[in-house]
Amino acid sequence: MSLIHIGRLELETVFYGNPAGPAILLIQGLGTPLTRWPMELIERLTAAGFRVIAFDNRDIGLSTRMDVLGLPDVHQMFPGMLQALSAMPVSMSIPYTLADMAADAVNLLDAVGVEAAHVVGASLGGMVAQLFAIHYPKRCLSLTSIMSSSGNPLLPPPTPAALHALFAPLPGARDEASLIEDSIWRQKVLMSPAYPTSDEELRAMFASEYRRGGFYPAGVIRQLLALFTAGDRRTQLMTIQVPAVVLHGLEDPLINAACGRDTAAVIPGAEFRPVPGMGHDFPKALAEEFASAILSVAQRRG
Repeated sequence: MSLIHIGRLELETVFYGNPAGPAILLIQGLGTPLTRWPMELIERLTAAGFRVIAFDNRDIGLSTRMDVLGLPDVHQMFPGMLQALSAMPVSMSIPYTLADMAADAVNLLDAVGVEAAHVVGASLGGMVAQLFAIHYPKRCLSLTSIMSSSGNPLLPPPTPAALHALFAPLPGARDEASLIEDSIWRQKVLMSPAYPTSDEELRAMFASEYRRGGFYPAGVIRQLLALFTAGDRRTQLMTIQVPAVVLHGLEDPLINAACGRDTAAVIPGAEFRPVPGMGHDFPKALAEEFASAILSVAQRRG
């Protein structure tokens, strides 16, 4: 892993596969580190001859924490998640946008000498990937949008259980064990019902993430604000000209499968791949499904 400098930011980045191979850029979702990408998926992509680049978005993991931007006064919107943030400076402006995060991805490619990449994004990262393809068409070879949305305000909302998992108050204790158990119950609400992850695996995953990047809810809040102010992208999505595939779980409680269908419907020529039994996570059992979707468009461009 390497910290890559891009202007005022440092993005923790990891490279897999042949450095001379065509690049696949992986962009993770809300408050999610690069380590959440299944190695089973990465191994399939590198075996196909691709160089895979994954990174921690700003405000998560080992990348730059944007404390200098402060925290907007959103206590009424996210009361639970803001319990730990009383000491943070407060401003009324939106710290950054999803378009800024897409620019981070382009700047990362510049910094590592990659002219263009096949861009893959999941959840919030799918929205960032869409904006990458919209605003930087010459840098995007193909687009894979996973469990994401077009921003259409008429699409179905999350289920009540998923909303509760996202916004429920944080545990009173801030020790490692309490935070890991809190993350487990939230994740179990979102996980794929046909491909469940055991409590032991979840505990190991969240322990590793905690020890790697620590507890940083302020970054999640800033990313949430970027998401909620992103707006409707349908008109912009209609301009995308690269091969595109949209993969979405039919049991996703957080971002309804209709959001994936809508995204595919407005991107010219995009393929929609519904996945029965998949929720809002990355089960190892579906690594081949994810790889197949990504490679289906990446191999059309080389």
